[in-house]
Amino acid sequence: MPSDSDLKVLQADPSPFFLQAGPVGVLLLHGFSGTPREMWPLGAYLHERGITVTVPLLPGHGGTLTEINRVNWRDWVAGVEAAYANLKQKTTRWFIAGFSMGSLLTLWMAAHHDDITGIALYAPALRIADWRLILTPLLRPFVRSYRRTGESDLHDPEAAQWMGGFGRYPVGAAAELWQLRCRVLHNMSRVRTPALVIYSEGDRSIHPNSGPETARRLSQQTSVETLVLRDSGHAVIADREWETVAEATYRFVQRYAEGA
Repeated sequence: MPSDSDLKVLQADPSPFFLQAGPVGVLLLHGFSGTPREMWPLGAYLHERGITVTVPLLPGHGGTLTEINRVNWRDWVAGVEAAYANLKQKTTRWFIAGFSMGSLLTLWMAAHHDDITGIALYAPALRIADWRLILTPLLRPFVRSYRRTGESDLHDPEAAQWMGGFGRYPVGAAAELWQLRCRVLHNMSRVRTPALVIYSEGDRSIHPNSGPETARRLSQQTSVETLVLRDSGHAVIADREWETVAEATYRFVQRYAEGA
């Protein structure tokens, strides 16, 4: 039987946060089975430089495996839509930046909203390294979760303090992640928003082609900047090179906010 620690999110405080500052706003989106805490270093960096930052807790996240397995990809989209609408009431320029699954939600928003000034995609999850993801729609009626395998790919062990997740992999939620990924692929040609794509060569969670393919697809219809990291794992927003990521994000936001 799974232990209680396997069934609950591995994080003390999964709360959303909002940091009010100037008229430029950035909506940050955490990853699959994660929480807003993983976006704190990046969010605090941007806020210290005068940018308003909001980081919602995505539906189903931050609690138990049962809770995350109950939601579907449309619930995640609805949560992002609500956070975006709230940000627009408090700022005049709007950016969305997402990590891993958050990058898929960012792409979905950019495909459906033409008023977004720019998007940033961290470790974009267009292609997932774990081949079992494609099986999750078939497994979900029979399997609730399975044990995670493999060691952490963090280059900085202290970055673990920011990361959430579960001890076991939520199959129902993973099936919804697969559905989201398929729909984002179908809609990517609609994205016209300038994009910053950041990924690491040391990432063992997404497929090695995921970052390059994301940049290539987007470059067919919009301006794309790419940053490739070499001393980080999947969690580029918290790992050893997180300040490089934060600085690149700040420069990107400043450039397009001023040009809008």
